[in-house]
Amino acid sequence: MIRILTSRQIGRLLERKAARLSEAEATVRPILEDVKRRGDRALMEYARRFDGLARRSVRVPAAELAQAQARLAPPFRKAVAAAARNIRAYARAQMPRPWRRKFAPGLELGQLVRPLDTVAAYIPAGRYPLPSTLLMTVIPAQVAGVPAILIASPKPVTEVLGTAALLGVERVFEMGGAQAIAAFAYGTRTVPRADRIVGPGNIYVAAAKKLLAGEVGIDFIAGPTEILIVAAAGDPQYLAADMLAQAEHDTDASAVLLTTSHRLAAEVGREVDRQLADLPTAPVAAQAIARNSAIVMVSSLEEAMEIANRFAPEHLSISDSSLLAQVRHAGSVFVGPFSPEAAGDYAAGPNHVLPTGGAARQRGGLSVNDYLKVISVQQLTRPALAALAPSITTLARAEGLEAHARSVEVRR
Repeated sequence: MIRILTSRQIGRLLERKAARLSEAEATVRPILEDVKRRGDRALMEYARRFDGLARRSVRVPAAELAQAQARLAPPFRKAVAAAARNIRAYARAQMPRPWRRKFAPGLELGQLVRPLDTVAAYIPAGRYPLPSTLLMTVIPAQVAGVPAILIASPKPVTEVLGTAALLGVERVFEMGGAQAIAAFAYGTRTVPRADRIVGPGNIYVAAAKKLLAGEVGIDFIAGPTEILIVAAAGDPQYLAADMLAQAEHDTDASAVLLTTSHRLAAEVGREVDRQLADLPTAPVAAQAIARNSAIVMVSSLEEAMEIANRFAPEHLSISDSSLLAQVRHAGSVFVGPFSPEAAGDYAAGPNHVLPTGGAARQRGGLSVNDYLKVISVQQLTRPALAALAPSITTLARAEGLEAHARSVEVRR
């Protein structure tokens, strides 16, 4: 049964469980060092021990990818094609543009947009296989023009391998956990070194990404998934279904409804229980509902939005677009009764790799920009440099950098 609370009672609910990263870091640190020192030998040992790897290399042969693609059911292929089309279109719309223009006589400025050389996507394969995460991490990289795309997944299923083949990704590695992150960060004889690692994972993957953030670029450190719904009215079946869709991910997942309506709160509570009764994932979802979820009574939608911004949820669902102006912090926003979070998880187009644990205060979800470098360009003529010289030399000498000043003066 889901709790119904008042806004004064939600303090502890909104205080997310601190991920046991310190414990996980202590566990993964020796693994990272071992892979750095021994490369493929260490990687293979961990892959056999933790992932049950049977092959002689973590690299999945091209023939196996082709066989997996051939085994994909036609409805699955059709679904992948539809989702990929929207994800690709959205990523293209996000692409920054190169430009150059004159800002003053003789002063021409601009920017170059260049892809990273190599990116690695981690595709979880724990409780649920996630070919959708492969789409979300690979397609923006392809739109960005990244020449080398790598994929790691422990115990990858046919749908993951076949989707990789459909997208034309050839470098797929059967490896997981901290050892996979270490292999991408340091490189081994078999696994190329990546410039950035993206994609969600368990607490050990998160700890490894945190420890290696100085060695390799990362997207963000993900925690338990979460949704916050703001609704004064609505269909209780829809709202309950959205909460359970989030709760079935993991026992640590969180689903919170903020509402001004006592009647809606009671109806959604009953509907959650009713839908749980025949939900195949109920053993997981029921724990997440009981432990980490609630329906919260608020005095107004303004109070609800203030709470939402304080929480900075991974997923924010709002009843209509009039509330968008009040959104300051969220990973992704779902507007209206026919915009379930599942649409964003699979096929609407925006990325489903999103910041959790309040990280939406600092950034949005994974995007094509995570695979790009924007490089500034500046070109000055002699008169333009002369016009700026007094400012440059004065500031340089104020900082004690005499050679900076002289590098301008020598050009007079």
